[in-house]
Amino acid sequence: MGHAYIVDACLTPRGIGKVGKGALAHLHPSYLGSTVLAALAERNNLNTSEVDDIIWGTSSQSGKQGGDLGRMAALNAGYDVRSSGVTLDRFCGSGITTVNLAAAQVMSGMEDLVIAGGTEMMSYHSQIGDPSKPPMIDSGNLELRAMHPQSQQGVCADAIATLEGIDRDAVDDLALVSQARAARAIAEGRFDKSLITVKNPDGTVALDHEEFPRPQTTKEGLSELKTVFSVLRDVPVDEQGTTYGALIQQKYPEITEFNHIHHAGNSSGVVDGAAALLLASESYMERTGMTPRARIVATANMGD
Repeated sequence: MGHAYIVDACLTPRGIGKVGKGALAHLHPSYLGSTVLAALAERNNLNTSEVDDIIWGTSSQSGKQGGDLGRMAALNAGYDVRSSGVTLDRFCGSGITTVNLAAAQVMSGMEDLVIAGGTEMMSYHSQIGDPSKPPMIDSGNLELRAMHPQSQQGVCADAIATLEGIDRDAVDDLALVSQARAARAIAEGRFDKSLITVKNPDGTVALDHEEFPRPQTTKEGLSELKTVFSVLRDVPVDEQGTTYGALIQQKYPEITEFNHIHHAGNSSGVVDGAAALLLASESYMERTGMTPRARIVATANMGD
């Protein structure tokens, strides 16, 4: 089996994922994806007709984020029409899965030049779906729900904290360390080689720096934030009045009271952004004079 190499990586700065607040929220998702694809092509002098595939990840595939975003972003970036694209959904694992699949294609010898990446505009999530109906990961399949009750992510996080005995103080400490690490990495230019400037269609700058990190975060500030998922816990998800909390308790009846510890300061961010990796075989790099940044040694995949 051959090797798969990462030749280059491009990512947009993360914009705050809220309409009217985030610097990227006004852009079309496929346009945002096209910015990293265009950067890869320009930086590496790509003959885009030789790109065997563009494997893209997008979790919420509906409306503007539907319609094979990988293919549309490539066309928007000016890629040759023979460069195909496919878009997959493995929820939060979508992006890393595109890299795994691209690596497998290259390592197997089936393809020589593959782009892996993804787009997610969380600012758009609030604009899709029926606000009167709580979103369910089972898409309303009641038979599946009876077999595998799946609740809202934040409520599940609080359930894990309850089951594992994790307290808010420990999670706040980790959030503080995470913000400090991000601030240091940005200050030291750790991402400068990959970070690109996002421009509006008219050429003006939309965003050229990370918008989401909060380097000013303090432990005292975190301690003042209110937890946010206790309200969602009691939201009914069906006509029978079943709540997000009740779905968890069907699986874990030992939870009689939730320990709600998560809030806006220690939870995953709501952001907009796109990223892409250029993967190539050894023979393709030798032929074109490319220099790799890394070699993929192994991949892994498992449900949870």
